[in-house]
Amino acid sequence: MGNIVNVKSEIAPLKKVLLHRPGNELTNLVPDYLSEMLFDDIPWLAVAQREHDAFAQTFRNLGIEVVYLTDLVCESIKSDGIKQLLVNDFLAEAIVHSPSQTEYIREYLLSLPTRKMVETMIAGMRKNELNGSRTEHLVDYLNNQYPFLLDPMPNIYFQRDPFSIIGNGVAVSKMYTKQRSRETLFAKYIFSFHPDFCDTPKYYDRTLPYNIEGGDILILNQTTLAVGISQRTHANGIEKLAENLLNEESGFKQIVAIDIPKQRSFMHLDTVFTMIDYDTFSIHPNTQKSFATLILTKEGKRIKIEQRDGKIEDTLKSVLELDSVKLLKCGGDSSIDAAREQWNDGANTLAVAPGEVIVYGRNNVTNKLFEENGIIIHEIPCSELSRGRGGPRCMSMPIVRR
Repeated sequence: MGNIVNVKSEIAPLKKVLLHRPGNELTNLVPDYLSEMLFDDIPWLAVAQREHDAFAQTFRNLGIEVVYLTDLVCESIKSDGIKQLLVNDFLAEAIVHSPSQTEYIREYLLSLPTRKMVETMIAGMRKNELNGSRTEHLVDYLNNQYPFLLDPMPNIYFQRDPFSIIGNGVAVSKMYTKQRSRETLFAKYIFSFHPDFCDTPKYYDRTLPYNIEGGDILILNQTTLAVGISQRTHANGIEKLAENLLNEESGFKQIVAIDIPKQRSFMHLDTVFTMIDYDTFSIHPNTQKSFATLILTKEGKRIKIEQRDGKIEDTLKSVLELDSVKLLKCGGDSSIDAAREQWNDGANTLAVAPGEVIVYGRNNVTNKLFEENGIIIHEIPCSELSRGRGGPRCMSMPIVRR
C-alpha cells in the first residue's frame, strides 16, 4: 500500500514522469475515420516511436525516472479477478455493435497474457484479426463494412489528459469525448490496485457528471491551480474539483478558472499557456486578450467565486504575488509564425526545472525567443508526434517533482 505522488508546481525539478510509447493504435488510424478518432493526420508509427524514444531519453539524460503506462497497468492487475473486472469495465464502454461480438471479444482478451491484453485494448482489434467472428444478430450483418471489432485508442500517448497529479493526490478525468473515455479506466485501476499508488487521495472521479481533462490543469504553486474552462473542461467540473481539493490537508487554497474559447485550436489551457519559470510563461498571442478569469476559494463547505477583470498577466501577478510577469509569445510578434507554430504546439512546453523546458524542435521562432530570454531548452524531434496535435507537456504526466 502506498502513495508516491508529489507535484506542487509546474516548474519544480522533475524526478519521475509517466509516458506512453505509441504502438499499433496508430496503425489503426484510417482516413475515413480520422475525425472520429480526433486526429487530423496519420503519424508514421516507426518514426513516431523513434521520436518518442528520444523524448524519453531526454528525461533520462537529465536524471529523471521514466515509467510507462502499460507497465503500471500490468503491475496493477495482480489477480485473475482484477483482470476480469478490467475487461468487463472496458467492454462496457467500448463501441461494440453486437452482444455476440462483445462476448467473443471478452473471451479473446481474457485468453491473452496480461501485457498482450492491455496492448490489444489500446491498439484496437480489426475484424480480420480473429477467425470465426460471429454474425448471430441482424446488426452484425448491417455493420459489416466497419473495419474494427474494437476501436483503437490513438490519443493515449497524450498522457496529460486522462488524469492529473495535484499535490499528493490525483484527479481522474471525466473525458469530453466517448472516444477517449476508456483511457481513464487505466488510471482507475492504477490508483485502485497498484501498490505504489493505491492510497493516493482522489480529488475527482471519472464517474462524475461534468467533464474535466488534465490538459486544462496547471499547478502554479503549492496553493494555487489554474484551470481552463475550455471545450473539454466544464465550469461545473472545476467547481466540483474546488469542493474536493481546497482544504488544509491538500494545501491548495485557490483555483484560477480561465475562460478560453471553446474550439479545437484552444483545446486545452496548456495548448495556449504554460509555465516556464517563477515569473515567466509561454502564451498564444490571442490569449493576451481579456478572457474572463474567476478565483475560486472555499469558506467552510461553500465555494466563493470572485470575477477578475483585466489581462491575464494582471491576474497572475495578483495570485502569485509578483511585481511583474513575463509572457513569451508563441511565434513572437509575427501573426504568421504564431499561427504556424501554435499549430505545432509551440506554447506547449514542459518544464523540467525552473527556466528549463522541453520543446518541439520545429518551432524555431518560439524556441529562439525562449533562448533570448534566458530559458534553457531541450529540443526533441517531432515530425510525426506533432501530427496528433499535442506537445511535450501533453505527452507527459509528472509523478514526482522535488
